[in-house]
Amino acid sequence: MEKTGLDVERRRFIDILLGSGLVATLISVIYPVIEFLIPPKVAEAEQNSVVAGKVGELKPNSAKIFKFGSAPGILIYTASGEYRAFAATCTHLDCIVQYRPDRKQIWCACHNGQYDLTGRNTGGPPPRPLDVYKVNLRGEDIVVSKA
Repeated sequence: MEKTGLDVERRRFIDILLGSGLVATLISVIYPVIEFLIPPKVAEAEQNSVVAGKVGELKPNSAKIFKFGSAPGILIYTASGEYRAFAATCTHLDCIVQYRPDRKQIWCACHNGQYDLTGRNTGGPPPRPLDVYKVNLRGEDIVVSKA
């Protein structure tokens, strides 16, 4: 059977139609997956102060972790009755630090990083001190702000 020019055009039309459908199907599947994997950029509100706790909530020589925006902070109530606050992420590899009441120091359990109660790195691998926050008392609230 001999092919005519009309058969070739019809075959080419069907190929284009099927190819376009295949491309549209792939785009309709891939686009939502890419949108899911790459979230939209939303600017995070800058937070300069937070209420970290209530007066009387902590016993002397103890501490608590609080949220300062999206980052953790640590509030320490020293044995001498003074509140101190720092960023609670170790400056070495961003592990969460904790307060060691037996040593009266801030300690990072990941790599034995040590900080004194001024936030200064005193031992282990941390390359720099912790960020220090300013602590104010407003009534019953303990307000921590960036220094």
